[in-house]
Amino acid sequence: MAQARLFVNDTQDRIHRGHPWVFGNQVVKEEGTYSPGDIVQVFDAKRRPLGQGYINPASLIRVRLLTPHVDERVDSDFMAARIRRAWDHRQRMGYSGSCRVVFGEADLLPGLVVDKFNDVLSVQFLTLGMERWKDVLLDALKGDIGPSGIYLRNDVPIREKEGLEQYKCFHGKPFGTDLVIEENGLELFVDVADGQKTGHFLDQVLNHAAMERISSGMRVLDCFTHTGGFGLHAAHYGAAEVLGLDISSEAVEHASRNAALNKLEHITFATANVFDHLTEASRTGKQWDTIVLDPPAFAKSKGAITNAYRGYKEINLRALKSIRSGGFLVTCSCSHHMTPDLFRRMVAEAGFDSGRRLREVHYGTQPPDHPILWGVPETHYLKCLILEVL
Repeated sequence: MAQARLFVNDTQDRIHRGHPWVFGNQVVKEEGTYSPGDIVQVFDAKRRPLGQGYINPASLIRVRLLTPHVDERVDSDFMAARIRRAWDHRQRMGYSGSCRVVFGEADLLPGLVVDKFNDVLSVQFLTLGMERWKDVLLDALKGDIGPSGIYLRNDVPIREKEGLEQYKCFHGKPFGTDLVIEENGLELFVDVADGQKTGHFLDQVLNHAAMERISSGMRVLDCFTHTGGFGLHAAHYGAAEVLGLDISSEAVEHASRNAALNKLEHITFATANVFDHLTEASRTGKQWDTIVLDPPAFAKSKGAITNAYRGYKEINLRALKSIRSGGFLVTCSCSHHMTPDLFRRMVAEAGFDSGRRLREVHYGTQPPDHPILWGVPETHYLKCLILEVL
């Protein structure tokens, strides 16, 4: 049976420039028949080829392109080659232990996320199109990487928007899911079955390492600490005192376990509302040498960016009022809607409003195992600034 063809408006040349998403409201004509998850050919309104991808009429993103070539054969060998290419990239970048193996669109495999923790893989199939290739992709991962175990973390709400059920389970033989990985000389607990996302966030590793330059002898407040990443590194690099705060008691318990595992001293974690804590600190004049802000994504949609901007600015303003002269602000955003330029503008406004001058000493984003694919801004989501407060 011949492939179905879709003709779409690409008025901004967004797809021609490499973006793999075709939205339903872009489709102007369909030719042929298909089933959800099938591979279809996509052309623009002038009948210029845009590529091939899998289709799901139930999703706002009608087609996710896999290749810009309409005549390329998309089959099991194609998918296996994409896995091999992703793993080759990580090995070329020097990764052998824990890392992200597949980062969705950035590895030309939209809808697939694979994290490697030691010799265990945690895998998410986020879309119907990727789910259709599940067996092929898992076989390729086993063949190229040879993991001792695979755990499927398909317990994410986005699957329901694709018409898929949520679930999590072992793929193959069971194994102990409470692991210990190494990061920058620290040991960290990872729970691939019940931890957030795939079990642990691997994307801040280089920004965590940058704490080495600003931690020795410092009093550090680590806000939104989650499992303790920045605070643990500060203590590891010689901070005199570290306090980590998170609104989740489970996160605080996890961070405390990590501190005990590494036998770190002068570090404590507490359950608290960070906004309230910093408001009280700025009101009473309490100060720290370094404050870390690594909040969850405030802007989870484009429509939420205005309120998110205010939230980011407010938390940065409060932190800047509570840092001594010569101290440091470490501030992050993991929302791709908060673009790097917008993020810098927000921090600059917070600096101006707080009456503090800022000197940049570090700017970081994602490590090479979370590559940024040009033409797909959604793959560039993480920003981390370390600023000296003058």
